[in-house]
Amino acid sequence: MAAVLEFHVSPRIHVSPFALVLPRRSRSSVSCFSVDTAVSPLVVSDGEQRSVVRIGLPSKGRMAEETLGLLKACQLTVKQVNPRQYVAYIPQLSNLEVWFQRPKDIVKKLQSGDLDLGIVGFDTFSEYGQGNEDLMIIHDELGYGQCRLSVAIPRYGIFENINSLQELAQMPQWTKERPLRIVTGFTYLGPKFMEEKGLKHVSFLTADGALEASPAMGIADAIVDLVSSGTTLRENNLKEIEGGVLLESQGVLVARKKSLIQRKGVLDITHEILERLEAHLRAAGQFTVIANMRGNSAQEVAERVLSQPSLSGLQGPTISPVYCKRNGKVMVDYYAIVICVPQRALYKSVQQLRSISGSGVLVSNLTYIFEEETPRWRKLLSELGL
Repeated sequence: MAAVLEFHVSPRIHVSPFALVLPRRSRSSVSCFSVDTAVSPLVVSDGEQRSVVRIGLPSKGRMAEETLGLLKACQLTVKQVNPRQYVAYIPQLSNLEVWFQRPKDIVKKLQSGDLDLGIVGFDTFSEYGQGNEDLMIIHDELGYGQCRLSVAIPRYGIFENINSLQELAQMPQWTKERPLRIVTGFTYLGPKFMEEKGLKHVSFLTADGALEASPAMGIADAIVDLVSSGTTLRENNLKEIEGGVLLESQGVLVARKKSLIQRKGVLDITHEILERLEAHLRAAGQFTVIANMRGNSAQEVAERVLSQPSLSGLQGPTISPVYCKRNGKVMVDYYAIVICVPQRALYKSVQQLRSISGSGVLVSNLTYIFEEETPRWRKLLSELGL
């Protein structure tokens, strides 16, 4: 049975592509909603005719800072002519415009064709993309913005001994006349999740901020919100429950499928961005370890190195002779071993090198690891039928 939603019907708002003036609401305002009250997507007259490629990046907050940091680490520094402008460029990528937008607007403008690519959180992509088949995830693990969208309830009162979504659903308090009241900013994912989980008597309220205060104020019984460390929930005497995670989220690179197929230059730019991202993220937390080792041949040294479980590297160790001059002759007494090891195994790898007579161990950070071809690029081409 579908979840019961309480709502006030509002007329659908049609928005001019050139001017948008709406009254500002208080961040603490709470109202009932209908799924049909969403604002119509912006329509841009030259959306299909423009030749320049556009990517949308978050305009404010931690997500914006970390996005710019990741791109800079990939040698894709975003340049703004004027810091007050919303448009910028990346010198390494010609024919690409960077547009700073609110994350939800990035998803909406991908749907309308005003953007071709974007970087947002997976939660935002899922909430505002709403399963649109013309939207694609190009890279699903950018390594920052990690959080989860979760149901949280009070630790006290009738919820004190409730620790799972199933127990919450089975509470006798919820009826058609008195449904479970959930406040959230995720007006698509929240109702969809509860309906899929079979909760029968649920009403949803929407709020702009400070959701954690709603149960204590008596406005709602539970919340659905993003959780990182859980500190804010604990400080407001709330708790997550088993089975109450709607999704796990982090930064993702997304695109409009029609742009990838139809707009000139989008696929090439996507390929370069993806390769740079993949190479940098693959190298994150990896170290190059170099050591010298005595031996009669490279084969003998290789056998010793490969006898240790942490010294295999990405595809095996690189072993090369170390030349020295003795008594007027060029000799080889040592061989240099080069391996790549993850940070978690670094000290163990150094210990194993020492145990097989490795000496002069040098350790340095890896910046990029380029593969012959990135798996995500092959997957993208397959999904596009190219």
